[in-house]
Amino acid sequence: MTKILKIVGLIFLGYLIIFSALLLTFSVITKDAYLDRSKLIGSHQNVIICDENGNEITSASLEGKNKSVSIEDLQPHIINAFIASEDRNFYKHNGLNYKRMLKAFYKNIVSRSFKEGASTISQQLIKNTHLSNDKTIKRKLNEIKLTRQLEKKYSKNDILEMYLNTIYFGHSCYGLQSAAQFYFDKKAENLNLTESATIVGLLASPNNFSPFKNPEKSLKRRNMVLKAMAECNYIDETAYKSNAEKPLDPLAKAKQSKYGDYINALFDELEEIDFDFYTLSDGCTIKTYLNTELQQFIENTQYPCDNSVIVTDNATGGVNAYKSTVNGAKRQPGSTVKPLFVYAPAIEEKQLHTFTKITDEKTNFNGYEPENYDKRYHGTVTITQSLAQSLNIPAVKTLNALTVKKAEKYIAKMNVKLEDEEKNLSLALGGMKYGMSLKNIADCYSVFPNKGFYCPSRFIKQIIAKDGKTIYSHERFANNVYSEGTCSLINEMLIETAQNGTAKKLKKNYDVAAKTGTCGNENGNTDAYAMAYTSEKCFGVWLGDRDNKRLNVTGGNQCCSVLSEVLDRVYTDHNPPAPDTESGTTTLEIDGEEYYQDDKITIADPLCPKLNRLKVKVLNSNIPTMQSDRFNNPVIPDPLISVTKGTVNIRLCQTKYYLYRINRIENDTKRCIYDGKWIDTVIDKPQEGTYTYTVIPYYDDGTTKHYGKEILLPSVNLQNATQSPQVKIPDIADKDWYNQ
Repeated sequence: MTKILKIVGLIFLGYLIIFSALLLTFSVITKDAYLDRSKLIGSHQNVIICDENGNEITSASLEGKNKSVSIEDLQPHIINAFIASEDRNFYKHNGLNYKRMLKAFYKNIVSRSFKEGASTISQQLIKNTHLSNDKTIKRKLNEIKLTRQLEKKYSKNDILEMYLNTIYFGHSCYGLQSAAQFYFDKKAENLNLTESATIVGLLASPNNFSPFKNPEKSLKRRNMVLKAMAECNYIDETAYKSNAEKPLDPLAKAKQSKYGDYINALFDELEEIDFDFYTLSDGCTIKTYLNTELQQFIENTQYPCDNSVIVTDNATGGVNAYKSTVNGAKRQPGSTVKPLFVYAPAIEEKQLHTFTKITDEKTNFNGYEPENYDKRYHGTVTITQSLAQSLNIPAVKTLNALTVKKAEKYIAKMNVKLEDEEKNLSLALGGMKYGMSLKNIADCYSVFPNKGFYCPSRFIKQIIAKDGKTIYSHERFANNVYSEGTCSLINEMLIETAQNGTAKKLKKNYDVAAKTGTCGNENGNTDAYAMAYTSEKCFGVWLGDRDNKRLNVTGGNQCCSVLSEVLDRVYTDHNPPAPDTESGTTTLEIDGEEYYQDDKITIADPLCPKLNRLKVKVLNSNIPTMQSDRFNNPVIPDPLISVTKGTVNIRLCQTKYYLYRINRIENDTKRCIYDGKWIDTVIDKPQEGTYTYTVIPYYDDGTTKHYGKEILLPSVNLQNATQSPQVKIPDIADKDWYNQ
């Protein structure tokens, strides 16, 4: 018995030592962590936002400009939505959910990461107001210590109220009151059930679940919150089903302050770059790429409907100006994707040249029959013409030959992820489930002036803490998508589009590359675009209606008119250098007649006359290998010879630039009967007898005559000859031809 007691004592002592060591370690690691009430209620710090020149443009108060809420004023369904979604045992635990913590700890050990979290509302409040977003053991221990202090010092309602007044809801909205006014233009206490669920649904990812940007995802997330409320018995099953069937609440247009769209996009970017925006509560300076004069110009421009405008700088990747009445929502991109998703990949894959011919005709692709915007077919066109006129059928034909799988390889490099249902031929015309934001499209277009490198644009240049330390700096991400040569060829085609195509309203006294896009039908259009770039900047304009009402707007008309004004504003004092159209390409001459008449792409014979030489530009890696020799070695189809009433008729096939020498042979004596340019029929009237004729095509370059192969024609006999020797008379003497 004594031995057992000793063993138990030793075990107890061992546990005591381990516990004491852990407690000591915990105390040492967390010795500097203390609760600061001023952080819990929001300090009076401001975030200073500066333009591209470092001048302060505004300061954003992280208190929500005194837009705080009192928990007593909120309706029960508002509070219940937060509890059900974020922390169902909030009123039961002491700030820490040990069961969830152990489960998360186990999963993190197994995965060797800190992906799994187990934060209660109390822990989230502490993390957001007192700690960094680092996933370290020290930070977690500090969080535990401060959470225990928080729970001892404040009531549950106090904690929840502080949480609601400091949590971030996206679009630069800190606190529930600020979010309610931004998203629904009402006070927080007046939010209804579905509005409350929509706002709570933002917390997981404000940018991803924004009802302005991703309404479908926002609706799905809202219904998940409603489902959680039903599971917690805050609403019954009937209330859940009836509210889940409601469309997304009609959202009021946010009232914007000066530069409001740019600043909202700036805060969205914080989430996109995975920056802990709660560290901004310490007070800091955000340096941007904003050009205030250009921003004021696009804000003051008159628009016929909802709109978005963006101007980015190719050298820095910074956004100089940005405006959006739909808060950067994704829309159907229409024909703007043709050079991005279709023609550039096809050129890169060496499947075509810019001058390759393609037939614009009615085509059925296994049940899919695309139409052109003008409901007409234009016959044989080049790829350049097809892009300049934004013809749909050639684009779909090209993607069909390329395959969506190959196109997707390039699309993914531009940070565009295709849904499974988007991987079909309608992608060539911009058919997408969720679509793309104007900024997404502009970033993709930046590939072409940036020599094939995808560099997503940024609003934020740097973030400087109040102690002067740089806590974020924009480092350009560059992903190589296309070769220089492909970009040069696309640049040239899109310059042609601005010169003579659908974007001809953007024709300037300097080179602009442009593409338009319009989505709609005979009842009107929902989305219209004009995308453009110079060697210095990228531009984008979208016009449409946030509720998809049909409008009389097109990319080539109203959008180009707006963009033309923006270009004139940017280039008031200088003309930009032309986009690169040479790098990675070779200019060569092909045989014009073979190209136009026979659709053959052959390098011109060295002797080819100038008028028959066609200059074309090709990828260095896709130079045609076939060379014409038709002037060095003239070849013609065999002429036809016939005899009529003692006259020999030699009919020549018409071939440009060739001359002909025709000889008559009798008794081994050869005599030239014709030497000169092409004529339809050469006539000879020799005496009766049997003759043989030869025809020799040749090309005279002015110095030398280059003779082709001599063609020997069938012999003719002029004695009673009335039939061509080349026509065989059928033997029908022994056939019952009547019954054949």
